[in-house]
Amino acid sequence: MMAAMARLLDRQRLRRQWEDALQEDGAERDLTSLAVAPERRIVTVELRARRPGVFAGAPMFDLLREAYPAQVTATLHVADGQGIAAGERLAVVTGPLRLLLAIERTLLNFLQRLCGVATLTRAYVDAVAGTPARIYDTRKTIPGWRNLDKYAVRCGGGHNHRMGLHDAVLVKDNHLAGIEPARLAAAAVAMMAEITALSPPPDFIEFEVDSLEAFHALLQVPGIDVILLDNFSPADMRRAVALRNAAGLAGRLQLEASGGVSIDSVRAIAETGVERIAVGAITHSAPALDIGIDAC
Repeated sequence: MMAAMARLLDRQRLRRQWEDALQEDGAERDLTSLAVAPERRIVTVELRARRPGVFAGAPMFDLLREAYPAQVTATLHVADGQGIAAGERLAVVTGPLRLLLAIERTLLNFLQRLCGVATLTRAYVDAVAGTPARIYDTRKTIPGWRNLDKYAVRCGGGHNHRMGLHDAVLVKDNHLAGIEPARLAAAAVAMMAEITALSPPPDFIEFEVDSLEAFHALLQVPGIDVILLDNFSPADMRRAVALRNAAGLAGRLQLEASGGVSIDSVRAIAETGVERIAVGAITHSAPALDIGIDAC
């Protein structure tokens, strides 16, 4: 499954990100290595986890082999999505000392970020295990890193929300500003007519609500795939689930909880019966997983 996911990454974009990062770091003129590292020396290094977590980053080793085919050999000892222990060997890389020193920090920056997102995602996924709820990411990603951040979420067992503004419709509070609750159903029906005329059609159609009154109004609107319950209390989420089920829409209309979700609150949210929980923290607040590179 992870190999199939890795193929979903835009490899050309990843290569550009890698090259931009190396340029930013001045890797073409590593003054320290030029001064002290023997020019022709070949070394083997190991990458080891210094903290437990979840691995994400197999495409980075494909990139090394593609970018430096005559210079570098790289053997990965773990798989994307695999739990890793502190001290565990992740990979072995052999190549010219100067080259490995020049790319070391950049490689670690990529891997630590990817593994950090996957590790935090797994914590949320584990917290809701046994409930119908799935953990979804958001667009709260590092600019330029969305493809990689969302890949890491999948490695952690999470699910991807829309990739961006271009692939799905999410009608949020600012789109609905000025529409009174009594007029919401009619306004949403008019919006749905415009949305369903889009070509190509969106992957899904979602509306955001911030009250049970607004939620009840949208239950009258056919064609909506997901309703986002913004900052609802668990009690109101349960009421929304009950209203949806009473309307005969279970299995056709999914409910998504969003806003103020933490690792401490996510289980209670999942137990309300919502199918989706959007967690911005898994990308905007994921700490890097500590990984080291050392000569064998």
